[in-house]
Amino acid sequence: MYDPSQLRTFLAVAQTLSFTQAARRLGLRQSTVSQHVRRLESTAGRQLFTRDTHSVELTEDGEAMLGFARRILEAHEQAAAFFSGTRLRGRLRFGASEDFVLTRLSEILEGFRHDHPEVDLELTVELSGTLHEQLADGRLDLVLAKRRPEDPRGELVWHDRMVWIGGERLRLDPDRPVPLIVYPPPGISRALALEALERQGRSWRIACTSGSLNGLIAAARAGLGVMAHTRGLIPPGLVRVPDRAGLPELGEVEFVLVHGRRHTAARGAADALSTVILTAGDRLHRAS
Repeated sequence: MYDPSQLRTFLAVAQTLSFTQAARRLGLRQSTVSQHVRRLESTAGRQLFTRDTHSVELTEDGEAMLGFARRILEAHEQAAAFFSGTRLRGRLRFGASEDFVLTRLSEILEGFRHDHPEVDLELTVELSGTLHEQLADGRLDLVLAKRRPEDPRGELVWHDRMVWIGGERLRLDPDRPVPLIVYPPPGISRALALEALERQGRSWRIACTSGSLNGLIAAARAGLGVMAHTRGLIPPGLVRVPDRAGLPELGEVEFVLVHGRRHTAARGAADALSTVILTAGDRLHRAS
């Protein structure tokens, strides 16, 4: 009933909220992406997106279709792998940024391990900037991490807006430097926060530095300061800093998959994991 190619296109649009970005990810023309979505909506008999010249949003039925599309495509991939008789082997060095510590990435990796038991999966959790460096040095085969919008590297999983977050009872004094909770260099969110404050001419001070997301969350919950974080992954117990605090806009970031200089043994496994993550990308927006 549902065409897998149309479902893949639907997921790409749903995860990027952009017909243009979905077309780039899939290597299709934008007109083809629009055609796939129209045909899927016709098959379902429901409108899956509301769209105008400025934005694309999932409808309630579109949200429901997300889960169905993901499960159909996962079953499709599993059947194809089973009947092709090919079994992936070898070592896959995968790096994921700290942003995903509280998401359902662990479930996605567990499913991959179940489907490909002969792949030795080595996971590295680090700052996005550090992961990009390790990938360039040949120490990783595949990376899931943030990039800046102007960075051309990688395959887009989704994009998000950066926001200021802190504890619910935090109050900022406009006459004092902004207390910052940040990753150490080369953290991308750290760089965006400092650049935004410098552009505004707002003074700041480092209240806490930690290479661990859990460490930053603990500091924020304790009311030590504010941190720049992706809007779709705000940790429990923290809230967006209200606009009346006068903090500057932080802009957007994109989450991408980047392949390294892959050896033959890692190539198939990296491609397979990449497909799984792209198919299940919407699950990364939700806490585990």
